[in-house]
Amino acid sequence: MKSFSFPPIAPDDATVLILGTMPGTKSLEMNQYYGHNQNNFWKFMFAILQEDFSNDYATRKALLLKNKIALWDVLQFCDRIGSLDSAIKNEIANDFELFLHHHHTIETIVFNGQKAATFFKKYVVLKKNYQLITLPSTSPANASKSFQNKLQEWEIIGTLKN
Repeated sequence: MKSFSFPPIAPDDATVLILGTMPGTKSLEMNQYYGHNQNNFWKFMFAILQEDFSNDYATRKALLLKNKIALWDVLQFCDRIGSLDSAIKNEIANDFELFLHHHHTIETIVFNGQKAATFFKKYVVLKKNYQLITLPSTSPANASKSFQNKLQEWEIIGTLKN
């Protein structure tokens, strides 16, 4: 199945860029980043940014924008059956040179899982130094750590956003 990523959610003054690999099947169906209700991404963001949790997608996007956090995926396109990153084939990366040129206030790039970091390092050449941080995947497929342990690692986002 051919999959295409979503446009970025990115305020002009973003200081942090969070990168996933590619939207999963449920996210693609819903046309929302991290649309699967068992993915912990939005639960983490609301907890870390000390806001009341919301299922409303406009509220979720507004939370990121308000906190100068951009969200995108490393890959623009791939072939994949299902939602597992291990099933990705024929991938093409997004245009980070152009994106980072237009979002020059970004200082830190955070990867939502090892596979996002691996694809980024495979395809992207950075023209300036960024702090690169790889965090455990928020996907329900990543069961190697507990919710609490993953949240603890993700709490670094709260120290980066300003």
